[in-house]
Amino acid sequence: MQPTITPTKATLGATITNVDLANMDQSTWQVVENAFHEFGSLIFPKQHLEEEAQVIFAKRFGDLELLYPDDKIEAVSISNQKDDGSLYGSEDFRYKTLRGNEGWHTDSSYMPLAAKASILSAQVVPPAGGETEVADMRAAYDALDEGMKDRISDLRAYHSLYQSQAKIGYEIETDAGYGYHTKGAPLRPLVKIHPVTGRKSLFVGRHAYEIPGMTREEGQKLLNELVTFACQPPRIYTHHWQPGDVLMWDNRCVLHRARPYDFSEARILRHTRVAGDPRTELVETGRDDRAEDFKPSSSNRPDPDSGQLNSTSF
Repeated sequence: MQPTITPTKATLGATITNVDLANMDQSTWQVVENAFHEFGSLIFPKQHLEEEAQVIFAKRFGDLELLYPDDKIEAVSISNQKDDGSLYGSEDFRYKTLRGNEGWHTDSSYMPLAAKASILSAQVVPPAGGETEVADMRAAYDALDEGMKDRISDLRAYHSLYQSQAKIGYEIETDAGYGYHTKGAPLRPLVKIHPVTGRKSLFVGRHAYEIPGMTREEGQKLLNELVTFACQPPRIYTHHWQPGDVLMWDNRCVLHRARPYDFSEARILRHTRVAGDPRTELVETGRDDRAEDFKPSSSNRPDPDSGQLNSTSF
């Protein structure tokens, strides 16, 4: 059975059908991997993957980024529902995380090693809202005028989950969950060259907060302008979830966000995150003034003496 690839109407994204992600031979896998690099985001309808199958599929792309201190947990739930079936309220840590996810971002840019890919599978979806949107940072860079390309060509920005949550009114303490660490704020170029395709793209999003050489206000203004410009049609694909769907994207050239929904309705997605290649995704860090300390590290894993809770923060 040969997979069928149907590009979306946006500048990124393609739907792949006639494929069983839980049972792929090498030739089918090669089709999927090539499409991932070409389209940046892939949609696989009606897969209904079990957790083990999703983990195995994700590992085809590389080592997984482990988001809990317990390294046996390889897939996590992105959900507004507690284990007892009740729903999180506005004062809960998870609620604040989910609201933060409604801003355009790339996964783990706030960690020393940024993520390569992210994979979501839908378990329970609300009757309205709760879509996931992806935005093409390759096409966004291409659409910049030459003056802006020259202006940002050598600029870098610090990224921080503390800072991005603070922008929307949430002050989070160190070790409250994944991403609230003392490893420092990674310093990443605004223009990223994809390690496989060689294409340039913008590397921005809500976690970016300061550009060296500018005041924080000036830098944030420029970063906001770039995100606003970048995340416009035809560079956006909106995925309307159905249970069983799988959506993935390349964090090296794609931003994403969740859309609002009625938090009295359950929304449960399963998430696996593929770690970046240290040769291209590992960068230096600087002191983050919202973290309680600064202990530079090249690893995303919690320090042995940290008190990081088993809480998801993505």
